[in-house]
Amino acid sequence: MPIETVVLVHGLWMNGMDMAVMRQRLAAAGYQTRQFSYHTIRDTPRESARRLQDITATLDAPVLHFLCHSLGGLIIRHLFHAFPDQRPGRIVTLGTPHRPSSAALQLMRFAPGRLLLGRSAEEGLLGGAPPWRSDHELGSIAGDLRLGLGLLVPGIPRPNDGTVAVEETRLEGMKDHTVVHASHFGLLFSREAEWAVVRFLKTGTFGER
Repeated sequence: MPIETVVLVHGLWMNGMDMAVMRQRLAAAGYQTRQFSYHTIRDTPRESARRLQDITATLDAPVLHFLCHSLGGLIIRHLFHAFPDQRPGRIVTLGTPHRPSSAALQLMRFAPGRLLLGRSAEEGLLGGAPPWRSDHELGSIAGDLRLGLGLLVPGIPRPNDGTVAVEETRLEGMKDHTVVHASHFGLLFSREAEWAVVRFLKTGTFGER
C-alpha cells in the first residue's frame, strides 16, 4: 500500500534544491516525498497552482500532505481554492506571508525590485491570495531570527525572520501557529522547524515546545 506522501513547494527565487535537507528528514520520518518546482517570477501563483494540480493528480498516495516555504504557501491557497476536492492530508507553511508582505511592498516601489518579484506579486506576495476555506488542517510556522533581506529592506515589522514578519504568517482559518528561532531561509534547515513540521503532519498540532 502506498505510504503517505509530502509534496514540497519551494519559495521565491528557488528551485527546490534548497529543500533537500527537509526532504531527507521527512523521508527519515517515514514519508514519501515529491518536490514541485516552478518558475517563481515568470508565473503567477495561480498559474503555478494549476501545474501543481496536474502533477499531484498523478501521484499514487491515499494521503497527500504539503510542505511549503514562503511563496509556496500562497500557491497552496490558490490550489485549494481552484481545486478543493483534494485527498486527505495536512498543510504546513514555513515563513509564508499570508498577509501582504511588507518586504515585497517596499521592493515594488522601485523598478529593480519589481523585476526581482516578477509575477509573484499578482494575487500573491502583495496580497489577494484566496482565503483559506478548506477543511484540511493548515499549520503556519514563523521564524524570529532577523537575518536576511530585512537587513537591506526597511519597514519589516518586528519580530521577523529577516524577510517576513511573524504577524504576516498568520492566516484566518489556520489550525495552529508556532514561532521558531530561525531566519527565513534557515527555516528549511532548522531542527526545531523539522520537529514542528512532522508533529503537525502526524497530529494536526504543533504541540508544546
